[in-house]
Amino acid sequence: MIVIVDYGMGNLGSVVNAFMKLKVPVLATSDVNEISRAERIVLPGVGFFAKGMENLRALGLIDTLNKKALEEKVPFLGICLGMQLLTSFSEEGNAEGLGWINAKTVRFNFSDGAGLRIPHVGWNKIAKKEDPLLLSGIAEDNRFYFTHSYHVAPKDENILAFSFYGYDFASVIQSGNIFGVQFHPETSHKDGLLLLKNFAEIGSYVAN
Repeated sequence: MIVIVDYGMGNLGSVVNAFMKLKVPVLATSDVNEISRAERIVLPGVGFFAKGMENLRALGLIDTLNKKALEEKVPFLGICLGMQLLTSFSEEGNAEGLGWINAKTVRFNFSDGAGLRIPHVGWNKIAKKEDPLLLSGIAEDNRFYFTHSYHVAPKDENILAFSFYGYDFASVIQSGNIFGVQFHPETSHKDGLLLLKNFAEIGSYVAN
């Protein structure tokens, strides 16, 4: 069973529907007991970083998520804000994150005259640094849907793919069993569904 963490910050319906299209058993919940039984976990998210962490703490979910991701090493996927929450710190609200990825979340910072709007909204390509299981079958000229003002700045060894918006930024990351995507696979049509299918088929532990 894939559990989607309901902490009041994500478009849960779209994520649930995406997995249902794939005929993958899925449950959206904030119940600690249900999360503790999960074989895979998805942390979606849209909104303010500090509020996301506040909600996870208020619901008493952090200890359980730590155990599942760091001790049991179940496959874990953070989507958009959910990816950013995997980092140690965000400039958005000057807040500490889960700290599972050696990275910070930073605001887009363009030179004067770049003419680029923040947030970055729309379709964009990914450039794969390697060909991991999560991105199996996905071509680099395929596009995914983004909407974000901040992005993750990780160590190079954690980056699976980049995207370009004014400059290269990490759009797919991994540390062992923990994955993050800055875009929204649940609204990225067939390629987004393929990524979620790949995640659903990843084994219980994926080495770096």
